Amino acid sequence: MPDIFTKEKRSEIMSLIKSKNTKPEIAFRKLISSYFYPLGYRYRINYKHAFGRPDVVFVSLKLAIFIDGSFWHGFDFENRKHKLPKVYWLEKIQKNIERDIKVNKNLKKAGWKVIRIWEHELKKRPDKVLSVINRYVVKLTNDPKLERDPKRGDRSAKGVTKTNTNKAI
Repeated sequence: MPDIFTKEKRSEIMSLIKSKNTKPEIAFRKLISSYFYPLGYRYRINYKHAFGRPDVVFVSLKLAIFIDGSFWHGFDFENRKHKLPKVYWLEKIQKNIERDIKVNKNLKKAGWKVIRIWEHELKKRPDKVLSVINRYVVKLTNDPKLERDPKRGDRSAKGVTKTNTNKAI
């Protein structure tokens, strides 16, 4: 199915889509700020000194976090691609997926830990997202003040269950 817009009109429409400070990114920053700021941890946004300009970076920990839109970054792409107009969207989303893989590899090569969070997971389960981030920070710092369950909000030295953090969120 061909695009219903001219190339110029499609370009105009696409130029209106924000790439920074999207609603999911702002929601994520509020979530982690309320948890990590009181503990003394700071982050940078759209950090230009890390390959791929991660959405959020804990520089001292070399932890890069991306908030990926479910549509734009191809969540469940194999099952959904047959519904997309082949001419434009298949190519666009496939390139985004390939770029994400390249960014991950380059950051890992440079010694960074990379976390990718799906927009829909952030909306549905922010507590799970916060737990995963917390587990990474605990692992990278061994900071006992982080050994708490962010879902419950308790500040005891119990809490975070150490599980496999290589899972995608």
